[in-house]
Amino acid sequence: MTQQTSRPWLALFGLCLGMCVTNGFARFAYGLILPAMREDLGWSYVQAGWLNTANALGYLGGAVLTLVLISRMNAGLLYAFGMATTAVSLLATGFIEALWWQTLWRVAAGFFGAMSFATSGALAAQLFAGDPKRNALAIALLFGLGGGLGIALAGAMIPPLLTLAGITSWPQAWTLIGVASLLFLPLGLWSGWVLRPPARSGPRQSTRLPVGRMLPELIGYGSFGMGYIVYFTFLGSWMKTQETGPVLNATAWVLLGLCLSASPFLWGGVFSRFRNGMPLAMVLTGISVGTLMPVMIPTDAGLVASAIVFGFCVFMSPSAITNFTRHNLPPESWAASISLFTVIFAITQTIGPIAAGWIGDTTGDIGHALRAAAGILFWGAAISCLQRPLDT
Repeated sequence: MTQQTSRPWLALFGLCLGMCVTNGFARFAYGLILPAMREDLGWSYVQAGWLNTANALGYLGGAVLTLVLISRMNAGLLYAFGMATTAVSLLATGFIEALWWQTLWRVAAGFFGAMSFATSGALAAQLFAGDPKRNALAIALLFGLGGGLGIALAGAMIPPLLTLAGITSWPQAWTLIGVASLLFLPLGLWSGWVLRPPARSGPRQSTRLPVGRMLPELIGYGSFGMGYIVYFTFLGSWMKTQETGPVLNATAWVLLGLCLSASPFLWGGVFSRFRNGMPLAMVLTGISVGTLMPVMIPTDAGLVASAIVFGFCVFMSPSAITNFTRHNLPPESWAASISLFTVIFAITQTIGPIAAGWIGDTTGDIGHALRAAAGILFWGAAISCLQRPLDT
């Protein structure tokens, strides 16, 4: 057994910790901290949405750079570099309150996080190459357990801190998740090292992807990027307008994270069975329903149900496109394909937060933004149904 696969589950857990930092912390903890930042600093919804758009713009830059570098550099090295620099960016976010400083480090966290995210799926796809079911489970665990762990930890740490220390303690919240990210680095960096792809022999060949035949899957994933981010950005603000207490707030986020962590066991069989766009369509439908539930059922029970449904679906979108890639393309194309999907995702998620903020400021109700996001997600699910296996 090679060095790359001698401890596959430990290596996978290290990749999950990287996903925890670059997704759970860098991209989604902001939704928990945002209400305190907005109230303390007097921001509008557009200003609040801008910071997640800034993060998405950084993510776009990192995704494009990764797409360029992936055929020239070691994917394990790009993953490790992205995880380490994202951790540093999170720690720096809490140092200065000025909007320019916050923008700088939100951009940096997005830029470096994209490098780690785009390569982690390709690294996980190497695991259990001869066992489709375990391979599909490993990929689903990467996104579900990794992202879910970050959200659950953030949900357990941040609301109690802000409740006990007040809204002005939001810089300490960033410091807290920055320190946690640094603690996760050793195992995450080790995984990037042991799962590095083997050195290629002979000249490198350019990888051409059948983009035209992948179009429904690409459009569906783009709708995911535009829609899901609205929920993560403004759910906390919506709960504040509903005057939900800190206990329910923390419970909803922890429950969301736990469902994310458990979601691979629900979806693993689906991903191993289908080679077309049906898994992504099913996932997007679930995300749409989860996004719509808080505003259609504005009760504590509705919020809890929303967290469960959304949590069981949201991080399975990256799993769906990673498994689609593995089922339909040769191994030498996996990293390039996942990087392309990440670029499309990054482009569309730059639109969601600021557009949703504009809707909230214009209508005076951020719930309208959640309704619009749900519609976009459902449209993406319909388009994804048109995706056929690439060899047909």
